[in-house]
Amino acid sequence: MESVLAELLLSQDRDPRAALAALCRGEASAERVETLRFLLQRLEDQGSGALPEAAAREVAAGFLVPLLRGRAGGPDDPGPRRRVLRAAGAALRSCARLAGAPPLAAALAEEALRELRAGRGAEAALEVLAAVGPCLRPHEDGPLLERVARAAAAPALAGDTRPEAAAAARLLAALGQGGGAALQAVWGALASAGSPPGPERLGPELQVLSALAEQLLPEPGARHAGPDARCCGRFWKTVRDGLGRAEDALARRRARFLLRRAVEVSAAPGAADCACADPAGPGPSLFWWSEKKNDQLLKFWETYILIMETLEGNQIHVIKPVLPKLNNLFEYAVSEENGCWLFHPSWHMCIYKRMFESENKVLTKEGIIHFLELFEMKPLPFSPELSEFIIGPLMDALSESSLYGRSPSQLVGSGSPLGLKLQTFLVTYVSLLPEDTKRSFLLRFLQRMTDRHWCAVPIFFLSKALAGVPRWKALGIEGLLALRDVMQCTMITHQTLLRGAAQCYLLQTAMNLLDVEKVSLSEVSTFLVSLRQEESLGRGTTLWAELCEWLCANEHCFRQSSAGSDELHETSLNEFVKSLVHEYVKSPAWETEESCYVMPDWSEARLTALMVLLAVDVEGLRTSFSEKRRTQNVLRIFLDPLLDALGKLGTNAYMPLLRADRCLQLLLTLLHTCTMRGPTSQDDEVPTLLENFILPTTESVAQFILRRLTVDELWSLADLDRCQLYLQVFAQLATLHVKVGWKRGNPICRIVPPLENACIRHLQEMDGGQEPMLARQIQRAVSMAALAAVCKAANQQPALRPESLGPGPVDRFLSALPLNQTLQKPCVEEQNSTCPLGGGSCSEEFPLSSQGWGKIVAQFIHDQWVCLSFLLKNHHTLIPASECDVPEPSLPAVQMPAGTLRAALDALAVLPADQVLPVFSCMKMLVPRLLTSAEALCAESFDVAWKVTSSSSNTQLTFWPNLKAFVQFVFDDKVLTAAAKVKGRAYLRVKEIMHKVIEISAVKTGVFNVLITHCCRSWALLAASASRGSLLVAKSYCELVLEACVFGPVFRRDQRLIQDVQTFIESLGPGCAANVVMESTRREDCYVRICAVKFLCLLDGSNISHRSFMEELVIKLLDKDELVSTSRTRYYENSLQHRVKNRIWQTLLVLLPRLDQNFLSGIIDKIFQAGFTNNQASIKYSVEWIIILLLHTFPQFLQKFWDCFSSGEEKLKTSVCTFLSVLSHLGIIIQNIPEKKPALRQALAVALQWCLSHNFSVRLYALVALKKVWQLCQAMGVEECAAWTSVIERSLSQAESLHAAGNARRNWQRIQEHFFFARFHPLEDYCLETIFYTLPRLSGMVEEEWLSLAKFCSFPDVPSDAGSQWYLSRTLLQDLSPGDCSQQDAGSPAGEDSQVEGTNVQKKIIPWRLSALDAELEVEAQDRAARLGKAVGRLIVVASLIDKPTNLGGLCRTCEVFGAEVLVVGSLQCVHDKQFQHLSVSAEQWLPLLEVKPAQLVDYLQQKKSEGYTIIGVEQTAQSSGLDQYYFPEKSLLLLGNEREGIPARLIQQLDVCVEIPQQGVVRSLNVHVSAALLIWEYTRQWARQAGHASPAPAQSTS
Repeated sequence: MESVLAELLLSQDRDPRAALAALCRGEASAERVETLRFLLQRLEDQGSGALPEAAAREVAAGFLVPLLRGRAGGPDDPGPRRRVLRAAGAALRSCARLAGAPPLAAALAEEALRELRAGRGAEAALEVLAAVGPCLRPHEDGPLLERVARAAAAPALAGDTRPEAAAAARLLAALGQGGGAALQAVWGALASAGSPPGPERLGPELQVLSALAEQLLPEPGARHAGPDARCCGRFWKTVRDGLGRAEDALARRRARFLLRRAVEVSAAPGAADCACADPAGPGPSLFWWSEKKNDQLLKFWETYILIMETLEGNQIHVIKPVLPKLNNLFEYAVSEENGCWLFHPSWHMCIYKRMFESENKVLTKEGIIHFLELFEMKPLPFSPELSEFIIGPLMDALSESSLYGRSPSQLVGSGSPLGLKLQTFLVTYVSLLPEDTKRSFLLRFLQRMTDRHWCAVPIFFLSKALAGVPRWKALGIEGLLALRDVMQCTMITHQTLLRGAAQCYLLQTAMNLLDVEKVSLSEVSTFLVSLRQEESLGRGTTLWAELCEWLCANEHCFRQSSAGSDELHETSLNEFVKSLVHEYVKSPAWETEESCYVMPDWSEARLTALMVLLAVDVEGLRTSFSEKRRTQNVLRIFLDPLLDALGKLGTNAYMPLLRADRCLQLLLTLLHTCTMRGPTSQDDEVPTLLENFILPTTESVAQFILRRLTVDELWSLADLDRCQLYLQVFAQLATLHVKVGWKRGNPICRIVPPLENACIRHLQEMDGGQEPMLARQIQRAVSMAALAAVCKAANQQPALRPESLGPGPVDRFLSALPLNQTLQKPCVEEQNSTCPLGGGSCSEEFPLSSQGWGKIVAQFIHDQWVCLSFLLKNHHTLIPASECDVPEPSLPAVQMPAGTLRAALDALAVLPADQVLPVFSCMKMLVPRLLTSAEALCAESFDVAWKVTSSSSNTQLTFWPNLKAFVQFVFDDKVLTAAAKVKGRAYLRVKEIMHKVIEISAVKTGVFNVLITHCCRSWALLAASASRGSLLVAKSYCELVLEACVFGPVFRRDQRLIQDVQTFIESLGPGCAANVVMESTRREDCYVRICAVKFLCLLDGSNISHRSFMEELVIKLLDKDELVSTSRTRYYENSLQHRVKNRIWQTLLVLLPRLDQNFLSGIIDKIFQAGFTNNQASIKYSVEWIIILLLHTFPQFLQKFWDCFSSGEEKLKTSVCTFLSVLSHLGIIIQNIPEKKPALRQALAVALQWCLSHNFSVRLYALVALKKVWQLCQAMGVEECAAWTSVIERSLSQAESLHAAGNARRNWQRIQEHFFFARFHPLEDYCLETIFYTLPRLSGMVEEEWLSLAKFCSFPDVPSDAGSQWYLSRTLLQDLSPGDCSQQDAGSPAGEDSQVEGTNVQKKIIPWRLSALDAELEVEAQDRAARLGKAVGRLIVVASLIDKPTNLGGLCRTCEVFGAEVLVVGSLQCVHDKQFQHLSVSAEQWLPLLEVKPAQLVDYLQQKKSEGYTIIGVEQTAQSSGLDQYYFPEKSLLLLGNEREGIPARLIQQLDVCVEIPQQGVVRSLNVHVSAALLIWEYTRQWARQAGHASPAPAQSTS
């Protein structure tokens, strides 16, 4: 078309200058400039003399260069602007050639370089250079070429999207393709661009290299004076980085193209050997080729490229069969002779990096596991690149938590496959490292773990893997600090068990890998204190014992502290601890008057206490049993400074305050830390020794506490923390005296009265109308806190307070104290005044903010309610049912409960969530008394309490205690009983809250556990009583037990992963110290059902209230089953509906056999009706089991069972197998029937009847039943059935003989061997283990539904049934393997998941030619195919009549795959449709699309006819040709019809031929996309064969 236009212009005038002048005038539109380009190119083709040189120069200088400068960087639309620039550049190149290229080209190039250096019009200058650069002479213009190449290299490789970057890239490509000096100049510019490119420069450099592939990687024998890229290290590093680091697919594709080109050039006949050494240092070459090993090298690189191409698909089913070939790469890469790398290992790492960075997490996991398994197959030589890869990309990939999930075939608690392989890999890899490399690798590994915030799951498995590394002195002080930093990373997570387990393994890592000669005891102790003792390093655990043995073995090996430093003596552990305690107890050298405002840091106390107890236990390892007194002496020596200081606290008024506080901190920490966990705790004498040492100091400590709390010595904000310290010591000493035996008149008991009196006095003091002073307000807060501490201690030991017949003065004071009384904030002026003791400003160091004072006030109110809770508990008998009953109350807060409850609601409105527990405690005692007289107030209290509790659900440390207290309050037996009697507003509120708790359990595991555990434990106590109405209250809340019975694991992937890992940790047992230190919370969803079932097992059917409760629950369960069944007529195995129904029938199995005949008569029809339902296997077995048990216990229902076989055929079509399965256990059913013969005759008749069924499965079940019943008749000698002998035996023998081959025989054998018929005994197997574990396991339920007997036994909150022997099965049914009959019929599983290398693997087609990519690097959308060098045919597909986006999307994909020239659509807007994009999978980006409206089709078809295209209609007409007989012209146009109406008559007249697809079916037509695909393929096949090429490979479906 272009040539025709040029010829037309030239034919109008012999002098082309007129045409050129006309085109250079007017607006420079894209069409005008393109026409000018066509004309100049035509003149250029005509040869020299076609245009005078002056005219060419005039066009170039007068029009084209100004045009380039004016359009470059312009604000107009970039699409048309770039079109103009490209056309102008091509025209300028033609002008340069027509004008005698060298002078004009050099002049224009020099001018463009000057503008480029001046920073003016970079894009225009580069466009000019791109146009005239190829016209420069290689020899004469050599220096100019080098300058041009260097000038273009910087913007081309800048990595941005500016237009000048694209122009510079085109310039480099154009220069390089000229070969010779130009290519040398470009290559030199690329090589001088600096170090290997970063991610932003990688794409542009690969773009240029791909365009120059034919020049840089020439065929052997080609005339080529340029460089050989195969010998350049930078080239190979760029290719390797493109494979492994490039983020966009196009850059990776270019890198693979360059690699493939280099391999093919190297393998070509006559190619010279080459080698490219690694510039980074000695080692294997980056690339090498030898003709002697041509086949081996070719196989290696072909396999490598295949793997890299396959990874682009991101589809695991395509990639997984290729993974075994990766093993071959490693076999090729390592020399069998000397065990050295033959290929640079970085090539292999590129493959894994691509897998690690895949969006498909399944592929990422496969890649990681494959890498971790490398050293299991074959030890690989050491390589620094391999270590760098492990520290970098591998650890980045390991940070993803979702990769650690267990595989579907694994049992719960078996651990993550990736986590276990990680441990094996790290142990193997570290053991193979050279000795001088281990230290640096492990240190960097640890430091890498501190570079990011790891989630709980990855940090746990990494820590566990490190702990498995064998003992070796690898880490010094840097490693110890890195381990401590990793320890801090574990503190971020809220998962305490994972956090504790990770700490355990990190400590084991330290003991295994620490070089003790490079660290001091002081540094080790600092590390140890970073572990949380309540989560990991608990005394008495195996970890503690290992640490003691490690300290004992290395005691004299630790590095000594530097001379002259202020370090402790570290000649031995005992000396170090003695010095540590001495330094801790003595007055700090830094103590000043200002430092008294600051509380000492608790970490020093924890460190000292930890080392004291460790040293004592280490001494115990050295001491024989007969020398235990030595342990006592050692402990006494350690504690002498502390005991001396504690003994002087009460008498030495001049002891420095910081020293006293530090001593009390150490005392408290020692008492908390010394408690031993684990099985050996009973033999531990250290706590007893410690308590005996401390008891004599109690008098002094108690007097000190009394003085500090009562004599106005606490007046600053920091003193509130001191108050908490003193009260904790007070409570601990009170507990200590209770433990050793409470004696009246002990020191703690003696200080209580003066402490109470002083506190009351301080609280009663008035401010006299003046602004409150800070010191006085602090003292009031201290006094209230002290009274609260006394009340708490008195709850533990009532003898702490003097006995009295009635309320004492303290009780009356506390009761009369205004509730929710706050402390007024001191004025600002007073804050800056002098403190009472003359110590200067109270707030110079601690400015008092409103938020800070609010916390003080909240604590003050909290302490009030602690005291009030103590009063209500002690005087609960005085709480009236209404306030009218007490005219003159002596204890107002107790005897006016309504007012107190309203105050409690006010307190909940102002207190923070972590301070509401005492308020809940008071409400628990008040509401039962007021529920009748003040129901509305009680209902309001429920709502407010629930709002406070639920609002703290995101705060772990607050939510669980609050939830437990809330449940104890609202679901207290007295509250539930009173609410059920009234059945009013409070009752409805309780029900509403109950459902809210169940609802929140769906998003927060463990919430329902708290509620059901509390209720079942309370009701179990009631059930144990002998009263007739013991469970009447439970019956009113029966739906709670119902919901618990059907509750189970909810589908929450993130929480399921955490639960799986926690279960794995728990399965480690005492070997992981975290399991010993932390008690199991039992918050897993399964414990809800376990709790409910254990409660149901306690019920007695002979008790009226028990039986009434069970009957109510059974009715609700059957209604629930009916509701679930009607919600969806068809459900799938292990779906939520299946699980709920299975749980219902499991519960019914527990309940129904314990009920009487009268009740069962009313529901027996529902049970039989369940047998008619099409159920999953697990439910089917439960229903059948229940029917067997009921018929066994109550033979009166046998007639109803026989009636089931008489139901309509349609009803029995899918359910008769259920009743035939029941019939096969007739021997159990008729055990309690005196006259068994009628039942046997009836059974034989039924079985024989169904043996004639046309359904094969029904016949199998009937034959099994017939065989079982006939064996029973023969055993019992039933003579009445003798007439049937021949018929029955012939039927059974015929079953054996007719099924002698094929699947029929196998199915007959399998059903006879099926557990339900061969091993299952309905009576002996009736136990919890079979119901909840064995049967779900054998019937194919997911493992979350298996409730093992161990879980029942590990749940002590509800006691086990007295007849708990029925928990365990008495048969060997549990030993069978899972497998349902229907599953066994399927035969062997399809598709084994084994990675065995096959001879053929799925491969995606790469559509490029093995030649240079298009030199025109910046292209428009319609030229994208050419960017990949994809072959494009001359077939046009017209789909303007098609409406549906799905058809258009699929058609676009088909056209792109088979290289159609263009796809014509009715509207280009269709490409934005989601359905189109889903089917096209980005094909529209690589296929030219043209918009032609349906109304414009006639004109378009006529135009194409004039261009020589044959118009082919895909339609069935009277004169249509068959596709199998039609030969397509090269220039073919396919016109596709509308989905419904086909091709309109007006367009059929425009067709040259109609082609139809031969059909043999009844349906009239094919889908339009399918029809088009058949024709497009036939066109491609015909022209591929004619061109002498192999037929295109079939496209692969990725759907």
